[in-house]
Amino acid sequence: MRLKKPLAVLGAVAVPVLFAAPAHADTVNFTLDELNGSGAHATAQLTTNPNGSITVDINGSGFTPNAPHAQHLHGAPNGDFFCPTPSADKNGDGQVATEEGVAQYGSVMVSLTTKGDASADSGLAVDRFPVADANGNLDYHRTIPASDIPEGIVENLEDLHIVQHGLDVNGNGKYDMEALGESVFAKSLGVKGIPEEATNPATCGEVTPTGSVETGTGSTEGPENLGRFAFSGAALLGSAGAFGLRRRLATSGATR
Repeated sequence: MRLKKPLAVLGAVAVPVLFAAPAHADTVNFTLDELNGSGAHATAQLTTNPNGSITVDINGSGFTPNAPHAQHLHGAPNGDFFCPTPSADKNGDGQVATEEGVAQYGSVMVSLTTKGDASADSGLAVDRFPVADANGNLDYHRTIPASDIPEGIVENLEDLHIVQHGLDVNGNGKYDMEALGESVFAKSLGVKGIPEEATNPATCGEVTPTGSVETGTGSTEGPENLGRFAFSGAALLGSAGAFGLRRRLATSGATR
């Protein structure tokens, strides 16, 4: 399936609109497999509700302990997106960075925050994303209101993906600059001093209908253009958001 209209990736904000509520609840399940050797895995269930909201349940393990993990619904209704394979690593550093993987799994449709706004505007609201516990377990439950969900998403959950970010490459229990340096993705948003470990994807899962056993991955062919995923600084973070991102990472020991 191909997009009928171009969508800006991770930056052109997906505008929430009100739409006709589904007549009944539908549930899709999927498995999130590790990316970048993170060791993280998760299962998720998305259930649509009669009022147009979506209830999201995620249970995972193997995440960087005591650290925040940004997570989003990616893709587009009827879109041709997929979880990236290692061949998406274009600079040969052994990691599929966000700027390399986003052409495969698509733009942010919904930010799976723990409270407040859940639209694409909150794509890097690290102070409102879940934190893995001391054992690296990450559990998430929230009903996302219809007002934060773009048109066509509820009816096409099977076209979407969940991507979770943040991994500890050098095994020192935190996000830092020592392993991968500074995040190219964060710098593209005008936010400096953020470790690449904090923004690189740790898991990705393709949504499949209930009862399906395949999650699958597709080809990694696609445009590699930062312009497709760059948020405007004002739309995504603003000065307050940038401060919150640095503060949350500092609190978790990520940038020490």
